[in-house]
Amino acid sequence: MERPTASGTPLVVRGLSKSFSGTAVLDSVDLNLRAGEFVSLLGANGSGKSTALRCIIGLETPDGGSIAIHGREIGGLHGAERARLRWRTAMVFQDIHLVRRRSALDNVCAGALGRLKLRCSLTPLLFPAALREEAMECLHRVGLADRAAEPVGRLSGGQQQRVAIARALCQRADIVLADEPVSALDPAAAEQVVALLADLAREKGLAVAAVLHQPGLARRHADRIVGLLGGRVTLDAPADQVSEADLDALYAPDRRISRQEST
Repeated sequence: MERPTASGTPLVVRGLSKSFSGTAVLDSVDLNLRAGEFVSLLGANGSGKSTALRCIIGLETPDGGSIAIHGREIGGLHGAERARLRWRTAMVFQDIHLVRRRSALDNVCAGALGRLKLRCSLTPLLFPAALREEAMECLHRVGLADRAAEPVGRLSGGQQQRVAIARALCQRADIVLADEPVSALDPAAAEQVVALLADLAREKGLAVAAVLHQPGLARRHADRIVGLLGGRVTLDAPADQVSEADLDALYAPDRRISRQEST
């Protein structure tokens, strides 16, 4: 399948700020995502991790700062031009947003709705054959080609999350943001999903960032760990250089994290 070619640093965030009801949630956050890199965002509850991703994808409006996708600042674009650039960024959510009664294949095809003619997007019955073939390739890559015809409501949580990742691939996004994608999964399924995100970043040259609450997963699979504390980036280092002391400082405000999670 043909994909846009990502190179360099497809996502550059500078000075991102956001407040809710007068409380600062993000305070001048800087973040780069490089092509072929898997970055994990860590931090205590309320540190601003999910809000940062929601601002990048457009689900929240920042109070300040800039977001540039492939060198073009989103804030200066409007209409179709802004939508086209946004379409190069996909989001994988904690609450898996799939149509449960539809097949895995139909859900993956939905990733391409933004580039279909209106008449072809009205019902899965009108999806072009070429799109279905591309969606099957995406399902094959996440290990679910044999479940293509299965309604996603019958799949396990881990399988559903892999369908959501396949949908992002079918969107042809070259920036993938995942907001706590494994928080509801058992440890084995969580390991598989995070490993898949890391593999896709490296194999396809995607820029991938995932909010995780399991530092151990981040250290095993991420290339880089970015830590937020009180809405600010206080840690940005290669995953294999992040120490226990770094994690202790990062999670100091949230003593609910267990030592088991950080191993």
